[in-house]
Amino acid sequence: MPRTVSDGGEDFDGDVSSQTGSHRHTDSNSTHHHHGYKVGFPPARGLFAEFADGVKETFFADDPLREYKDQSRSKKLWLSLVHLFPVLDWARSYKFSMFKGDFIAGLTIASLCIPQDIGYAKLAFLPAHVGLYSSFVPPLVYAMMGSSRDIAIGPVAVVSLLLGTLLQEEIDPVKSPYEYSRLAFTATFFAGITQAMLGFFRLGFIIEFLSHAAIVGFMAGAAVTIALQQLKGFLGIKKFTKKSDIISVMESVWGNVHHGWNYQTILIGASFLAFLLTTKYIAKKNKKLFWVSAIAPLISVVISTFCVYITRADKQGVAIVKDIKQGINPPSFHLIYWSGPYLAKGFRIGVVAGMVALTEAIAIGRTFAAMKDYQIDGNKEMVALGTMNIVGSMTSCYVATGSFSRSAVNYVAGCKTAVSNVVMAIVVMLTLLLITPLFKYTPNAILASIIINAVVSLVDYETAYLIWKVDKMDFVALLGAFFGVVFASVEYGLLIAVAISLGKILLQVTRPRTALLGNLPRTTIYRNVEQYPEAAKVPGVMIVRVDSAIYFTNSNYVKERILRWLRDEEDQQQEQKLSKTEFLIVELSPVTDIDTSGIHALEELLKALEKRKIQVKYQKLGSELYSY
Repeated sequence: MPRTVSDGGEDFDGDVSSQTGSHRHTDSNSTHHHHGYKVGFPPARGLFAEFADGVKETFFADDPLREYKDQSRSKKLWLSLVHLFPVLDWARSYKFSMFKGDFIAGLTIASLCIPQDIGYAKLAFLPAHVGLYSSFVPPLVYAMMGSSRDIAIGPVAVVSLLLGTLLQEEIDPVKSPYEYSRLAFTATFFAGITQAMLGFFRLGFIIEFLSHAAIVGFMAGAAVTIALQQLKGFLGIKKFTKKSDIISVMESVWGNVHHGWNYQTILIGASFLAFLLTTKYIAKKNKKLFWVSAIAPLISVVISTFCVYITRADKQGVAIVKDIKQGINPPSFHLIYWSGPYLAKGFRIGVVAGMVALTEAIAIGRTFAAMKDYQIDGNKEMVALGTMNIVGSMTSCYVATGSFSRSAVNYVAGCKTAVSNVVMAIVVMLTLLLITPLFKYTPNAILASIIINAVVSLVDYETAYLIWKVDKMDFVALLGAFFGVVFASVEYGLLIAVAISLGKILLQVTRPRTALLGNLPRTTIYRNVEQYPEAAKVPGVMIVRVDSAIYFTNSNYVKERILRWLRDEEDQQQEQKLSKTEFLIVELSPVTDIDTSGIHALEELLKALEKRKIQVKYQKLGSELYSY
């Protein structure tokens, strides 16, 4: 008969009569023969060998030194350089035919990133040119060190919001813009150090503690918060709250409704937002027209700037970008706080921003690598992103990472390698050198529209619905992160996301699933009675399955839970006047590991049931793990 495992655990396949017969083992060391096979034990290993194996599996699961075996010294040196700078590997096989795809993709993402960068810099309360600087140096560094072919590097909405929120708690960006920029560069430096160290010490698994559901919720919450922040520029409000929670923002918006809104600004913002959302819809419906939505922000900037310049709408209260500093990145090594109270504050903000940026970049890199069927090394990515931000902090950039909207455009536009990032960086450099003065009359409302348009896609309601269908606990994590960001602040949302993710792990470790098994009619297969209503309990025998490893964290719970199953069963037997339970079979097939606390708990269970004249059998994959 075919055997399918659909209730989350292993089959228990055997004849209960043979398991519960009058024969009972009294010698725990006796060897039990089953189908002619002897139950063996793995060869004994020393403490050091076990410890070394554990360390290897934890930190070097991908066996990074595999390719260095039996190689000459010069070859090993070359492999080390290639490991650090993957460009040395792929550049050798780079063809001109590949450049065409990279060039078109680079131009497309550059047209998208220039208006976005100016907007994101404003979101972080930094000068507009700092946003453009961050799309020039970091992508060049990443192109040499990164292993993803599709990721587009630059400032992103979520990290910009996070930095802006955390930095303005320490320094007022309006009163002290110079000190504020210094703290931003300090935070960027430590964000880079955090990322590089996590990669270097192979601690990439730390970011796995943020569950997918928590990230979806956090991103959606951040998108709503960012969109609300844009109402200042969109409605032309001058006095706007510094808080990011929805209640403060709404109070600020409605408090200014009679005298603070500028209707020319609203007209510009609303008309171009409608245009941007329409192009986005067209691109979604027809994948070949992806360039329409990619180039729409730049077209919007050009048209709106021209309109404002001709009508001199800035004289009627339409807020404009004003001057964007011309020229490429000046060095900023001397601006980083190397001592004093702002060093510690920069470190704290940098660690948080670095981790969030890392989570986003690795998720994006893996998504596109899976689409094109190639592998990216998470630890190598972290070193690349970290180095990129360290260099960026010394060249007047703030935290850059992989942008989902730009990476998606990069992918659809046909990029082949990281050269598309180089093309984008060159276009940004030419913009900084030649055309920044033309952005003087760009209205802030258009930047607000561009950012709202960009963050709409961060609300992934389809995935949220899927999470709701699959795992309600995961959905709670999603909601916790979402409401934390929207109603409190970005860092509270992040804390809630991490706390719920860790709480879920602890819950699964300390409260493993157990199931009561029954016999499927006319078979020797035993299944979970909750999932198989036709599975019948065997009179006088109770079969319980434990669905996880038994450790000190859950051993007591497993013992108590089995006793509770027995108690419930006895109550039912008394009510229905059925025969009493004489045998308990504990099915341990899914138990992959057990420690001394687990063994102790199983022994205690055995003693407790001996007093009640119930025989216990610990069953493991058709052979005894422990026979009593």
